Amino acid sequence: MTGTRAEATKWSHKKPWGPWALFFKGFLKHPVMVGSIIPSTEKLITHMLSRVDWKTCKLFVEYGPGVGTFSQQILRNLAPDATYVAIDLNPDFIDYLSATIKDSRFRPILGSAADVEQIVRDSGFEKADYVLSGLPFSTLPAGVGPAIASATQRVLKPGGAFLVYQFRPRVRDIIAPYFEHIDHAVEYWNIPPGFLYWAWKPEEK
Repeated sequence: MTGTRAEATKWSHKKPWGPWALFFKGFLKHPVMVGSIIPSTEKLITHMLSRVDWKTCKLFVEYGPGVGTFSQQILRNLAPDATYVAIDLNPDFIDYLSATIKDSRFRPILGSAADVEQIVRDSGFEKADYVLSGLPFSTLPAGVGPAIASATQRVLKPGGAFLVYQFRPRVRDIIAPYFEHIDHAVEYWNIPPGFLYWAWKPEEK
């Protein structure tokens, strides 16, 4: 289900929530699905996206975009003919993104990250170049984190990467069974400090 013009109109007639207030509301409503009560800083965003090859990227996918903390920088870098699919289970976030981001490359989808393969196919693609996630893997229900990691590995093209930012390092244990090569860094200019991971799908031999 995508954000539609009708949903955007409906949103515009609701009580206006600013992005920070909406983010806080989302945290209170779905605490296990929102990684932090405070949106990520510009430094973390820039660091996390620093390894993306924007010139070759045709499909960029994000899990849990929230109020679009990463969205503007992604769209600034994304090629004119590329697509950015943002998947979130929170309808408030999807309505907000549909109403506030007017870019034909951007497709907000109400759905689960575990269904990424079907969502990518429905978007007209076979594979994604990059998948970004800030979902809190350490607090997801049992089995959901591995299911998301496995589906992400399958949906990525060879040479693509799963970009994960977390506030607990346990996520590496969850994604490591599906990705042999994982780069890691810590972004201290964030509250709390962010653990960054770039999990790469091998190039075909």
